Amino acid sequence: MDEELYDEFGNYVGPEVQDEDEASGSEDEQPQNDFMEEDNSPVPPEDRMETSSTALVPAEDKKYYPSANELYPGAEILVHDEDTQALTVPIIAPIKIKKFEVTEEGLPSTTYNKDFLVNLVSHPESMRNVAFVGHLHHGKTSLLDMLVQQTHPKYFSLDKLPKYTDTRLDEQQRNLSIKSTPISLLLPSSSGKSYLLNMMDTPGHVNFSDEVSAAIRISDGVVVVVDAVEGIMLQTERILKEAAQNGVAITLVINKVDRLILELKIPPEDAFYKLRHTIDEVNTLLSGYAPTSNYYLSPDLGNVCFASSLSGWSFTVRSFARIYSESTGNSVDPSELAKRMWGDYYYDPSSRKFSRKNTNANGNTLKRSFIHFIMEPLYKIYSQVIGESPEQLSQTLAELGVSLKASDYNLNVKPLLKLVLTQFFGNSSGFVDLIATHVPSPGQAAKRKVEHTYTGPLNSNLAKQMISLDPKGSLMVQICKLYSSSDGSTFDAFGRVMSGTLVSGQNVKVLGENYSVEDQEDMIIKTASKLWIAEARYRIEIPNAPAGSWVLIEGVDESILKTATITDEKEENAFIFRPIQHTTSSIVKVAVEPINPSELPKMLEALRKVNKSYPLLTTKVEESGEHVVLGTGEIYMDCVLHDIRKMYSDIEIKVSDPVVSFMETVVETSSLKCFAETPNKRNKLTMIAEPLEKGIAEDIETGVISLDLPKGKIATYFREKYQWDELAGRSVWAFGPDAKRGPNILVDDCLPGEVDKKLLLASRDSIVQGFQWGTREGPLCEEPIRNVKFRVLGASLAKEPLLRAGGQVIPTARRVAYSAFLMATPRLMEPVYHVEIQAPADCAQPIYTVLQRRRGHVINDMPKAGSPLLTIKAFLPVIDSFGFETDLRSHTQGQAFCLSTFDHWQIVPGDPLDKSIILRPLEPSPPPHLAREFMIKTRRRKGLSEEVSINKFFDENLLAELSHMEGFSL
Repeated sequence: MDEELYDEFGNYVGPEVQDEDEASGSEDEQPQNDFMEEDNSPVPPEDRMETSSTALVPAEDKKYYPSANELYPGAEILVHDEDTQALTVPIIAPIKIKKFEVTEEGLPSTTYNKDFLVNLVSHPESMRNVAFVGHLHHGKTSLLDMLVQQTHPKYFSLDKLPKYTDTRLDEQQRNLSIKSTPISLLLPSSSGKSYLLNMMDTPGHVNFSDEVSAAIRISDGVVVVVDAVEGIMLQTERILKEAAQNGVAITLVINKVDRLILELKIPPEDAFYKLRHTIDEVNTLLSGYAPTSNYYLSPDLGNVCFASSLSGWSFTVRSFARIYSESTGNSVDPSELAKRMWGDYYYDPSSRKFSRKNTNANGNTLKRSFIHFIMEPLYKIYSQVIGESPEQLSQTLAELGVSLKASDYNLNVKPLLKLVLTQFFGNSSGFVDLIATHVPSPGQAAKRKVEHTYTGPLNSNLAKQMISLDPKGSLMVQICKLYSSSDGSTFDAFGRVMSGTLVSGQNVKVLGENYSVEDQEDMIIKTASKLWIAEARYRIEIPNAPAGSWVLIEGVDESILKTATITDEKEENAFIFRPIQHTTSSIVKVAVEPINPSELPKMLEALRKVNKSYPLLTTKVEESGEHVVLGTGEIYMDCVLHDIRKMYSDIEIKVSDPVVSFMETVVETSSLKCFAETPNKRNKLTMIAEPLEKGIAEDIETGVISLDLPKGKIATYFREKYQWDELAGRSVWAFGPDAKRGPNILVDDCLPGEVDKKLLLASRDSIVQGFQWGTREGPLCEEPIRNVKFRVLGASLAKEPLLRAGGQVIPTARRVAYSAFLMATPRLMEPVYHVEIQAPADCAQPIYTVLQRRRGHVINDMPKAGSPLLTIKAFLPVIDSFGFETDLRSHTQGQAFCLSTFDHWQIVPGDPLDKSIILRPLEPSPPPHLAREFMIKTRRRKGLSEEVSINKFFDENLLAELSHMEGFSL
């Protein structure tokens, strides 16, 4: 009641206060009102609430306020309490509606029945799962827009496509795809059969290649989109390699063919050679990446498509041949004509025959059939739409069967071209034929997908159900990504149903990346509350998702970090799907902290959410207590920090200058056997360190060699490829710091006659844990160790298990690994970018100058075939790459464009432990001093002492031995 008597500013707005005498007078003395009701209240008068003004005041405070008889009639009492609310905080806070995505309310109108689309999910033979991949700005999103326009014509205009799959607002502001976006469309083939195409639009920027890896994981094929002018670029090469390694079907779309006509203005014959060169370049790369496969792309095979997404047309040679067949009354077989429309086929108009020779019987030069039947007509349509008057154009279009309104001829050139070409080429049935023919259905691709991604035995009943794509089998869903809601508050899991049928409201087991049958800690039971078909800007809710389909799931994301496996609640024998192996690494590092320290919990929650949102992002807490975010590059980190500030926390944060992750390694074998004793003096371990052979670390990281293989296969691999002896290959104990993908090796090199092998094997797990702990944080600056082989040469262990427990052995194994490392000439390693620069030829000298100033060096420069551009490929240390693109553009007047991606690790010049090096502030260090500078600055940033403490890592007895060695100093 008290709240009702006061307004929002604390003013009393209740009934006016009466005089005390009037309030306490008799009924006869009180004024009567015709509207007054008789008092029939059963509550005694002494128990009723007071009606005087003082009844609204706490009893203990009534003495501070005047009574009613001290006030003038009709006056009010205003009670002013102390205002504890800050002036910056409004009394009534406005309701903020956070929205970071463009979404459609309800289901938009489409050219097909959505119920038919939902029903087609249960027919995997009519379904195709594909990912649209390619380089930046080569037209992947625009190509999908062209397909969406056919099915959602309401949302498109003639002059502009809305980039339908760029749903995030920052994607539209940057004109750059950031997230892989799924969309399912029902499109007809040339025969009239409808196919459900589950398509994933992926980013083209090389920094977001982790999104591409996630898309390829759940797809059965990829559509590689290549710009007809720019050709094969850096990201295209990486995608082709990843697709070939994953064994997915590959098709090619050469987009922006109209640029050859409108921008380069090259003749039709040169345009043909440019297109053929691009196709040959793709085939050359595929033959190198997968020499044993049958990857081969050619237009006459039907797996190459030509398109101009902004002009709204696409065709294959078969769909173009169908246009000729229909124009001649189907007197020509389109499939036979298509075989002769590409390659070394020439057409003789006089005899109306095809020939393999470029001259006829009369000695006249013949044109290639592709030029005669496709390129020249295309050039003529463009030239006449651009240059002819409306009257002449209408006559030409009438011959082509294209009819326009009279008002359409007054349009600008681009929308007019789009109108004409859209009508001439019709829908994208040729492109649908390409996907339906050359991308396998989920059932056809199930066997390869299971073999490549499933970690369990392939002869189990569960694996057989996945291979047969059994919708009635045990449920297995592979989750590859998490998508946040439009306000950034929740996440939905996106994945592919591998077997069984997921039902809305079903209880399921969510298995994390660390789950195993032996260790089931990373497992939780959740309820899949809702299921959707993702349509970029809207969703179609479905009751169930059968095997082979893509599905968006609500309610299961709580324990998922990056990827996961979903199975039946009662399934006990399920193994997980392999986590995605990315082609790049997170090597750019920034530290973040909130400006207001009290907002630290909000920032931690934002870090947790943003870690789930980006597949390759890493967040961790350093020993110094700083919160570190690691990403792939500058634009990647910019998007991540935007999401932390705006999308997931709405707080201001301080961000450190970007730095890079380093690695620690050795270049020589340890100069002496290093040993360490346990604190109880009952155990002693001896070890040395030496560099690994070149290539072993990469083989481990890519999964070429794994400890899951039998010892015989591991020994054979190391013997045949790296000339190890058989015993050393069989004695590999562990990889580190990651047990499966760590680029360091621990080898048991003890002789049975010198060491009690039973005791050693009993302490093996503790030694391995100490080794992995040590390689996770090296002694130089607590960065991971890389490319080092640690050999255990001796071990004296107590017979009592209690005296050689993990608490004794693990720290000792770490310490002896550190001492062996420091005695093997330690060095720092830094990450290196592979940079690809495109610019006019006259900009080459400024590019070389900028690279030289940043320790970069050119590895290749060559002109881009069929264009006036020069392509320069170079290596550039990541730590010197910050601001490189801005510097490059300023020196070339904005004519140069570059992309960088992580390529390899290289040793930093100089000795990091050389105390004779003096670092001068605000002065650049010469190359021999860089390792020392990087180590000291990294240790300062982490709160460590500047010098590496030898006493911390070396055993006292070992230090005593070293002090007696001649010529040796620490």
